[in-house]
Amino acid sequence: MIILGIDPGVARVGYGVLQYQGDRILAACHGCIETSKEDTQGERLRIVKEQMGLLLAKYQPATVAIEKLFFEKNAKTAIMVGEGRGVILLAAAEAGLPVVEMTPLQVKQTVAGSGRADKRQVQEMVKRLLKLTEIPKPDDAADALAIAITGMRLVETARRFALSE
Repeated sequence: MIILGIDPGVARVGYGVLQYQGDRILAACHGCIETSKEDTQGERLRIVKEQMGLLLAKYQPATVAIEKLFFEKNAKTAIMVGEGRGVILLAAAEAGLPVVEMTPLQVKQTVAGSGRADKRQVQEMVKRLLKLTEIPKPDDAADALAIAITGMRLVETARRFALSE
């Protein structure tokens, strides 16, 4: 199974692709979609949607995992990130893919074992869980891998419950 984890945004969208290989989870790739602040919001959203479509076509994930929007102190930033999430969700829907959404708290609990874990602790656990030599860069890509790990565990848990019924 392949899962695509997304750390949503507009200026920078982190992505991480994970693949089950036997009982191991392997990081296939990670990176960021970046847009220019010189472009209009509409153009930036078009770029994010287009690049998401390319990622979905290239890696053909079974599921897309995306972090839910948490309350921002800056309403303008929250709205822009919400619009970015919208085009990401649209790209997944157009590809006919299921989406698993989770809160930042769920990601921290799943990856680091504590909802109070800081960013560095989560990144270190991503490195360890995926047996990487270093913490993925940039931060948005590391976050996307943490989201993918959480999404994969949620999908696997749901599958096991379905089989036990």
